[in-house]
Amino acid sequence: MRLAILALDGAFDTGVTVLLDTFSTANELAAAQGFASPPFDVTLIGVRRRIRTALGFSTPVEPASSVHQPDWVVVPALNAKQPERLIEALERRDVRDAMAHLRTWHADGVGIAAACIGTFVLAEAGLLDQGEATTTWSLAPFFRQRYPAVKLDDSRMLVASGRVVTAGAMMGHLDLALWLLRQSSPELAALVARFMLIDKRSSQAAYIIPDHLAHADPLIAQFERWARANLSRGFSLQDAASALAVGTRTLQRRTEAVLGKSPLAFFQDLRIERAQHLVSIGYDLEKIASEVGYADPATLRTLLRRRLGRGVRELRAEMR
Repeated sequence: MRLAILALDGAFDTGVTVLLDTFSTANELAAAQGFASPPFDVTLIGVRRRIRTALGFSTPVEPASSVHQPDWVVVPALNAKQPERLIEALERRDVRDAMAHLRTWHADGVGIAAACIGTFVLAEAGLLDQGEATTTWSLAPFFRQRYPAVKLDDSRMLVASGRVVTAGAMMGHLDLALWLLRQSSPELAALVARFMLIDKRSSQAAYIIPDHLAHADPLIAQFERWARANLSRGFSLQDAASALAVGTRTLQRRTEAVLGKSPLAFFQDLRIERAQHLVSIGYDLEKIASEVGYADPATLRTLLRRRLGRGVRELRAEMR
């Protein structure tokens, strides 16, 4: 498999090195397993002859225009974690040039992939329009606002939509690398995961910090404060809207637009977050259920396992 890693100035150092290290490890293990030749031909490319990473390291790259047509082009994240900085980065000349190359490769049938904030480069190039995608959960509200034509599901760690693949936040670069490995050899991918201690993460939902997302919009921030104060009472859309002096439809639409979910779903997220914290500090499950508005502790126990993939015992063990 011919892979081209398209790195740009200000690239997230870990994103670039995770991709390079994972495929290098795969080639080394393949040789040890008796492969006749390295299964991955990896080239670091750019729109200039050198790039400077976010931490200031300078490295030479192959010019994108001179690279023989690869099977996949992978875009690591830009290290621009705030919307204002990201907008500036997306408007840079080198990033615009990279988008032109990506559109050409995509039209020629080359697979295109990106992780974390690299997904914004694909979306800005129009390669995600009308398709499904994920992105870093921390910028999901901004992504929805800027790219309404993309069907975003930021709860997922990885989304394959045709010949375009997107992965979630930061260490989603690992998940993306393993996905690409599996396209060549599922057995080799499993071996690499064991050597590199990579856990399988099908979702990034358990890592999302609800109040971080809520602060992307003033009304949602107010709703979050109301919800946290009313977790033990249970959810009422009418009560929430009345407390915020807006109509129920306004609150419903704004929550969907910013968070990609209903007010009730966001309320449930806050319940789970609070319950997880109380479990970790040793509260009795019956007391926790009462604190977050559940009459039946068994219901809460089932919900925690379904949403977090771990039961009460595992959650407590993690905090020891």
